[in-house]
Amino acid sequence: MFQKVNKSSAVDSSSINLIGNGTSITGDINSNGDVRIDGTLKGNISISGKLVVGPSGNIEGNVICQNADVSGEIHGKVSVSELLSLKASAKLLGDIVTGKISIEPNATFTGTCNMGAVVKNISNVNESRETATKTA
Repeated sequence: MFQKVNKSSAVDSSSINLIGNGTSITGDINSNGDVRIDGTLKGNISISGKLVVGPSGNIEGNVICQNADVSGEIHGKVSVSELLSLKASAKLLGDIVTGKISIEPNATFTGTCNMGAVVKNISNVNESRETATKTA
């Protein structure tokens, strides 16, 4: 009736994964835990936790995560469900979709930013605005 659960096979969502300075990875990363990147990633990253990109960190690919603190560079689309924080040394080249954003002075961002609940149906919002303008 009851089964013994093997702890080593269970996924630990509180784990922290580190890609150190000087390490280069080519390929996609998927994780249920948090990830810190101080090296280079050429590929997409999709995590259910927090992403930290250190000052020497560099990502060339799309990012999907719950929260993110960026001090390094990202070249690609960034989708953060809660809070994206761009520190002073951050350089982001790509589009952002996020719930909330914090940008420190001297951070560099080139692209578009969609924020808040409107993000989910942005095409419908544009159509309804055009209809409202025509009827007014």
